[in-house]
Amino acid sequence: MECSLLSKYLPAIEKLPKGKPLTKDQLMNEEFLISQDGDLDIYYAPHNEYINNDANIVIVGITPGWSQMRIAFESFMKGLAAEKELNAILKETKKAASFAGGMRRNLISMLDQCGLYEALHIDGSDTLFERNRSLLHTTSVLKYPVFFRGNNYTGHQPDLLKTAMLAEYATEVFPEELTQINSHALIIPLGITAERIIRHLYTAKQLTGHTVLFGFPHPSGANGHRAKQFEQNKYAMTEIIRRWGEQL
Repeated sequence: MECSLLSKYLPAIEKLPKGKPLTKDQLMNEEFLISQDGDLDIYYAPHNEYINNDANIVIVGITPGWSQMRIAFESFMKGLAAEKELNAILKETKKAASFAGGMRRNLISMLDQCGLYEALHIDGSDTLFERNRSLLHTTSVLKYPVFFRGNNYTGHQPDLLKTAMLAEYATEVFPEELTQINSHALIIPLGITAERIIRHLYTAKQLTGHTVLFGFPHPSGANGHRAKQFEQNKYAMTEIIRRWGEQL
């Protein structure tokens, strides 16, 4: 497993205060800064180090946000304190930081309405986050948390593909990660920004061997267009999933 960045940042992680919520001052600083370009900062977080090579479903966001970053560090530190094996810690950290709360509920509801659980022959899409977690890999186009002027980067400003520092992650690091998924996976980009990057890679023949579920809305409660977009694309997405499921 490639954990070169983890080994670089591990000493700093081990110095963090234990047993209480971590703050932005403790994590968004020089100790965890990977790279910087103007108003953009990329920081380290340990939850995208684990790759589920045998996943059938790959859910793709733009970049981990602050909440995911904090949860990832806290989960990782808990695993260290319990003296667990590194790969087990990374796996638990990934699980802890994947979509929580209302976003997960919206995601599960839309996946169920598209018949994903039927294609996978499981009881419901919610089980992908529980007993059928082995079928799921969650990731981001930008592997590590990106912030623009200190706020979560949304993928819009500056333009992801026109910003060299970000484009390298999106067009080199991310496709390389997907080559490590062994199955003919269903890739689900969340929202139009993630989909734009996936379409770019798809057109460039960098996503061969997988099926892409185009048209899936971002499940965030802040996405006011979610319901309308979902209804417009529901039939087409249901068909994509059905055809993909027949190839399993």
